[in-house]
Amino acid sequence: MKEKVEFKGSVILNPVPVVLITSKNKEGKENVFTVAWTGTVCTKPPMLSISVRPERLSYEYIKETMEFTVNLPSSDMTRAVDYCGVRPGRKFDKIKEMNFTMVEGTNVDVPYINECPISIECKVKSIIPLGTHDLFIAEVVGSHVDKDLIDEKGKIHLEEADLITYCHGEYFKMDTEALGKFGYSVAKKPIHKKESVEKKEVKAKVDDTKVKEVKQSSILKKNSKKKSVKNNKNNKNKGKKNFSTTKNTKKLKNKVK
Repeated sequence: MKEKVEFKGSVILNPVPVVLITSKNKEGKENVFTVAWTGTVCTKPPMLSISVRPERLSYEYIKETMEFTVNLPSSDMTRAVDYCGVRPGRKFDKIKEMNFTMVEGTNVDVPYINECPISIECKVKSIIPLGTHDLFIAEVVGSHVDKDLIDEKGKIHLEEADLITYCHGEYFKMDTEALGKFGYSVAKKPIHKKESVEKKEVKAKVDDTKVKEVKQSSILKKNSKKKSVKNNKNNKNKGKKNFSTTKNTKKLKNKVK
C-alpha cells in the first residue's frame, strides 16, 4: 500500500485548462485576462463556467454586458498567456502589447483572438459569489475553430491544436497521444490497428494461395482432358483395319500362283 500525506482543504485539483477571456464593456472598451478556473458544466444546453475575482477589470465588463469569449491558446502563446494573467487591465493595454488580432464576434458583442485555435462565445446565465472568486455560469452560443483542425468527416481534432494546461503554477503542453477513447474499457471487441493490419496480411496470403490452387486445378483439368482425347483417338485407330496392307498381301499371293 502506498504511503499518503494528508493536507488541509486546498485547491489541489490539477492540471486545469488555461484560457484567455476577452470581454467588452458598453462603452466599447475591450480587455483580455487569463483564467485557469474554468470547465464544462452542462451538455444540453451547452454550458461552461469561469471563476473571476471581483477586483479584476474584466469582472466589471462581463457583469455589465453578461457576455464573454473563452479563447484557447496554443503553446506558442504561453508567454502572452502568462503576461495577461499578471498584468492588470486598468494599467496596461494587454491586447495592444501582445499584438493580438481581434475579430468581431458573431453571437455576442465581444471580439475573439484570431491567434487562438479555438474561441467559444458565451452569455452569462448566473453569477454565484463564492469567496475570493465569483462563479460565472454561461451558455455557449457559438464557437470558432481553425479549419485545419477539422477532418473531411467534420471531426474536430483538438489534440492537434497544441493546447496548454496549467498545473500548480506551471504551464505544460497537452500530449497528442491518446491513451484510450470513451467506452474502450467495456468494448466487446477492442480493435487494435496492429492486429487489424496483421489480419489483413494473413487474409491476403490466404486469398493468394486460393488463387494459385484454383489455377493449378484448372491446368490439371485441361491436361487431363487432353490426355483423355488422345487416348480416345488411339483406341479408335486400333479398331480400324489397315486396308492398304491387306491389298498388298493379296497381290503377292496372286503372283506366287
